Amino acid sequence: MSYPVKSYAAHAPTARLGLFEFERRSPRPDDVVIEILYCGICHSDLHNTRNDWGHARYPMVPGHEIIGRVIEVGPEVTRFQPGDPVGVGCMVESCRHCGACGKGWEQYCENGATYTYNHQDPVDGTRTYGGYSEKIVVTERFVLKVPEALDLAGAAPLLCAGITTYSPLRHWQVGAGSRVAIVGLGGLGHMGLKLAKAMGAEVTLFSRTPGKEADARRLGADHIVISTEAAQMAAMAGRFDLIIDTVPYQHDVNPYVPTLASNGTLVMVGYLGPLEDLNTAPLVLNRKALAGSLIGGIAETQDMLDFCAAHGIHSDIELIRIQDINEAYERMLRSDVKYRFVIDMASLKDASSA
Repeated sequence: MSYPVKSYAAHAPTARLGLFEFERRSPRPDDVVIEILYCGICHSDLHNTRNDWGHARYPMVPGHEIIGRVIEVGPEVTRFQPGDPVGVGCMVESCRHCGACGKGWEQYCENGATYTYNHQDPVDGTRTYGGYSEKIVVTERFVLKVPEALDLAGAAPLLCAGITTYSPLRHWQVGAGSRVAIVGLGGLGHMGLKLAKAMGAEVTLFSRTPGKEADARRLGADHIVISTEAAQMAAMAGRFDLIIDTVPYQHDVNPYVPTLASNGTLVMVGYLGPLEDLNTAPLVLNRKALAGSLIGGIAETQDMLDFCAAHGIHSDIELIRIQDINEAYERMLRSDVKYRFVIDMASLKDASSA
């Protein structure tokens, strides 16, 4: 049977999100039906609902940082049972047979991963709708176990902000003795600080404005460098093995390249688009690299959740009602949140009064 659910959806790029009712697809034998308890708000939710990337399909139900409890499982499901705390991140399916999927890199699926919302189910062609809703139906393969040690609300942003920073830290083998810098202190940046510190790295925050020192140190930064101060930047020359740039808009990355050590890598995880006037000379002359990274595969995301549970890591959140989503979007544009909004989905029961 299908599941009628309430949600909040965008119906046009300039429209406020509002109440929307639809039916989830009927569960298949390998599906897990999840009651959604919490859903994080990602900057990409705003970009998608406002069609900043040009691929929006309306009505759109955003949300890909989903924490919930299993309420039903199909007969072929072996890893979950009703009552289990679970998570669903940015993907709900991939082709499963290409080279990338074979390596556990479903996010780079050569035939195109199926995203949690604003996408199309590869089996029946139905629209995918995200976590700003009461329930979701997902194949077991793309459901994650949430360790008991994790705070459920604080775990929601780990499914995107957490794995987006964890994946490059793991890929570039950060550990004790590594020197890591994080550019930007927001939803992604604050997770990068926490994770890099827990891995044993010496951690530096690059920020354009002063006044964030106390918070940055609380989150794991050993050093804070004001990137608009030439003397401070010059003092960092040749220092970092890895820089993770979390800034979500176009900006000048040239000032950060000299701070890389030889063989160092600057990884873009926040901004999608062209970089103007990139000077490649420092890259070529010192074997430095500019790279990109996108979320993480399912196995790596599970590793990240287990790592966070073992180290007491969760996202710093502000819990909101679904009725306050439009105001939260405006605040997010002003960077007026420390450091991630999470929707208490119990508030959806009262959404008719919004």
